[in-house]
Amino acid sequence: MDKKMLLLVNPCSGKAKMRTELLSVVQTFCDADYDVTIYTTKERADATKKVMTLKNGQFDLIVVCGGDGTLNEVITGLMNAKIKCVLGYIPSGTLNEWSSSINISRSIKQAAKDIINAKVITLDIGKFGDKYFTYTASFGAFTEASYSAPQDIKNVLGQAAYLIEGIKSLTNIKPIHLKFESTEKTVEGDFLFGAISNSLSVGGVVKLDKAQVELNDGIFEVVLIRKPDNLIQLQSVIDGILRHDLNREGIEFFHSNKITVSMGKDVPWTLDGEYVEGADTVLIENIHSAIELTVPDIKE
Repeated sequence: MDKKMLLLVNPCSGKAKMRTELLSVVQTFCDADYDVTIYTTKERADATKKVMTLKNGQFDLIVVCGGDGTLNEVITGLMNAKIKCVLGYIPSGTLNEWSSSINISRSIKQAAKDIINAKVITLDIGKFGDKYFTYTASFGAFTEASYSAPQDIKNVLGQAAYLIEGIKSLTNIKPIHLKFESTEKTVEGDFLFGAISNSLSVGGVVKLDKAQVELNDGIFEVVLIRKPDNLIQLQSVIDGILRHDLNREGIEFFHSNKITVSMGKDVPWTLDGEYVEGADTVLIENIHSAIELTVPDIKE
């Protein structure tokens, strides 16, 4: 009996590569005895709405073809509807750095082939108030690049679009006063940037060492950059980010599974690169082993 698959496609993500490669991807799955149902998204949040109409056991596998935002929408639907189903991911967005950090190929055809012989891992998911994120919740410098760069510019320039927008934000940084409270640490002050993440990379700029990150340990990595007193301190912080050295004055780095953030409603955040508005107080918590995800079975 064929296994049932929902192939959920965002036809507009990245450079719209799925428009030309969809048939090849479907053939790959059909050859592996999958009965494939295709659904193409029509607008933002459409993937969430579609997933929330499903029932447990309706599909053996849901494969997401799109960018990080599309994957976020699908996971949000699964979490809201309390549906358990293994996910596969074919990244076709602009950056795809998070998927690359777990060895998912940037080649659409290869990523599809890898799903056939993949291993399944469990993955922590973040909750930001009543919303979910796969790999990062962030604010401040660099983060606006993910939603302020127009989609057509992202398609042409790729990662450079994010870096260009990030550099532009450095010329007009407005520090944000926030308070972070957790059982491990309480931090308050004026910050230029912050990220609560479960990833090796945030915004294509802030990188974390592989030894510091485990995607299924129930713990977030928290990076906060304070407002520097002068340009020399700012340059030191930027140099630390570029060199992956977070032990610099002005950089706070710690681990936690639950953080309460006090701020203002006018503070913009991004969840997996998508804009959300802040709140006076928001609870950010790690939901341990919330999702099952296929990754390439790389032999040591």
